[in-house]
Amino acid sequence: MKTQAVITGDIINFTRLTATKRQQLIMATEALLKTWTAEKENAEIFRGDSYQILFNDVSEALIKSIQLICWFKQHSEKKNNVDLGTRISVGIGAISYQGKNVLNSDGEAFHLSGRNFDKMKDEEYLSIHTAEEEKNAGIKIILSFINKYIEKWTTAQAEVIFMHLEGKNQQETAKTLSLSQPSVNSRLKSAGWKEIESAIKYITYLVQEK
Repeated sequence: MKTQAVITGDIINFTRLTATKRQQLIMATEALLKTWTAEKENAEIFRGDSYQILFNDVSEALIKSIQLICWFKQHSEKKNNVDLGTRISVGIGAISYQGKNVLNSDGEAFHLSGRNFDKMKDEEYLSIHTAEEEKNAGIKIILSFINKYIEKWTTAQAEVIFMHLEGKNQQETAKTLSLSQPSVNSRLKSAGWKEIESAIKYITYLVQEK
C-alpha cells in the first residue's frame, strides 16, 4: 500500500478566545485546510478545536505541519494575553480505508497519528511517527530540538516562516508585510529557520527511506 500521512491536531488556548473570535478562527482555518487537499473531505475540523488532514505526500504533510504551527501563532491576541498555538501529531503509513471524509477513514497512518497525539506532552508541539521504532527514536531526538525552537517563536517570526513555506522569497515577504528584506532575514535567522528547515528535510528523507 502507498505510504501517506495523517495530521491530527488541536488548538492551544482556543477556549480563551471570545465566542466570536473562536468562530472566526475556525472558519478561517477550515478554509485554509480545504485549500491544501484536492479532495475537500480529506480535511476536517471536529470537536470545535481539533482537526485532521490526510496527505498523499509525506513531504507536504511535514511542511504543512510547520505552517499550521505558524498559522495559529499568528492569530494570538497579545492585547488580551491569549497566546495561541497547536499540538500536531503526524502519522506516516498505509491507509486501508477511506470513508466519506477523513474522520471516517482508517489505517496505519490514522492509528499512529491519533494514538501518539494522545501521548503528547505539554512541551511537544510536533510529533512524527512511523511504524518503524528505530526511525521513530531518531526522529524524536531531532524533534526535541525543533520543539525548543518552536516554543520561543514570536508572532513576527511565525508570519515570515509561514510565507516562506508558501513559496514567497524574502523580497516578496518584505513587500507583503511592509518590512525591509534585512528584517525578514533577521526574523528567519532568530527563529532558527535554517537549522529547522534542514532538520525537516532530513526527517522527510528518513521516513521515506526504504
